[in-house]
Amino acid sequence: MNVFKRSLIALLLLSPLVQAVHAQNYPLRPVRIIVGFAAGGPSDIIARLMAQQLSDRMGKQFIVENRAGATGTIGAELVAKAPPDGHTLYLASQTTHAVAPYMYAKVGYDPIKDFATVVLMSQNPLLVVVHPSLGVKSMKELVTLARNRPGDLNFATGGQGSSPHMSMELLKSMLSIKMVPIHYKGDGAAIGELIGGQVPIMSASIAGLLPYTKNGKLRGIAITGAKRSTIAPEFPTIREALDLKDYEVITWFGILSTAGTPTDIVNRLNKEIVSSLGETSVKEQVAKLGMETVGNSPEQYAAFLREENVKWSKMVKALNLKAQ
Repeated sequence: MNVFKRSLIALLLLSPLVQAVHAQNYPLRPVRIIVGFAAGGPSDIIARLMAQQLSDRMGKQFIVENRAGATGTIGAELVAKAPPDGHTLYLASQTTHAVAPYMYAKVGYDPIKDFATVVLMSQNPLLVVVHPSLGVKSMKELVTLARNRPGDLNFATGGQGSSPHMSMELLKSMLSIKMVPIHYKGDGAAIGELIGGQVPIMSASIAGLLPYTKNGKLRGIAITGAKRSTIAPEFPTIREALDLKDYEVITWFGILSTAGTPTDIVNRLNKEIVSSLGETSVKEQVAKLGMETVGNSPEQYAAFLREENVKWSKMVKALNLKAQ
C-alpha cells in the first residue's frame, strides 16, 4: 500500500475523532447569532434569550447581531457565506427561510442547501381579529361577508410576505374569496390602524393582539394553527370554524448554522438549546411572546424546513409576490 493510500485511510479513521475534539472544545471564541430584523421585535427577543442561556451553559459569549434589511435576507446571506465552524448562527423564521427567498429575483443563499439545521425553538399560531364596527363575530360570518362584498374588504399586514400576510392569502386561496392586503411597516403600525378603524381585519401574533381583545377594542375570532392555543384556548381554530382540514399557519423561530458545520458541533448546540427550552423560566419567557417551545432534533427541523419551503414557495409563485 503506497504512502498516499495509507494517509487517506488514516485521515478517514481520524475524521470522527477530529469532529469530537472540535465539539469538545467548541466554542473557541464568541459566537454570533445573526438576526435579520431590527432590535426589539420577537425574533430579537428570543435570540437574546437563547444567547444568554448558551453563554451561561457553554462558557463563551453568544452575541446577538442585528443585520436588518431585505426581509431578513441580508443576515441570512451573511451566515450562508460564513466559515462552517458553528461560530456564526442565524435566527431563522418562516419569513426568512420559506417566503422571502422566493419573493426576491435573487438572494445570496439557498434556504435549504446553504444551512445546517440545528433546532426549531418555538412556534405559535396567529390570531385573526376584526374591528367591532365590522359587525362580525365569527370566522363563518367573516367569510360570508367577504363573499357578499368581493374585493371590498381590506386586511392589515405587518409587511408583504410576513406571516400575517401569508396566513390571509392562504385563506383567500383555499376559500376563493377576495380581500385586499394593506401593508404596513411592522405589526405595531398595522395594529394601530386596526384599532383606529382604518382597516377592519388582521391576523398577527397572539401576544400582540390579546390585550386588545380583552379590553374590547378588537374582537378575536379564530386561531390559524392546527390546534387551539394553550395561551388563548377560548378561540377556535380556522379548521374547526370552517371545517377547513388542510389549513394551518404557524410562525416559528429556529437556529441554523452554515452548511458543512461539523455534525458534532450541531449536535452539541442542539443539546444545549433543547435543555434550555425545557427550563420553566425559559418556557415562561417564550410564552410571554405568545409562543410555545419546541426543541426537536436537527433532522426533524430539516424535514420541517423542507415542508415549509414547498408550501410557501407555491403560494408566493401563485400570487406572483415580488419584493418591494
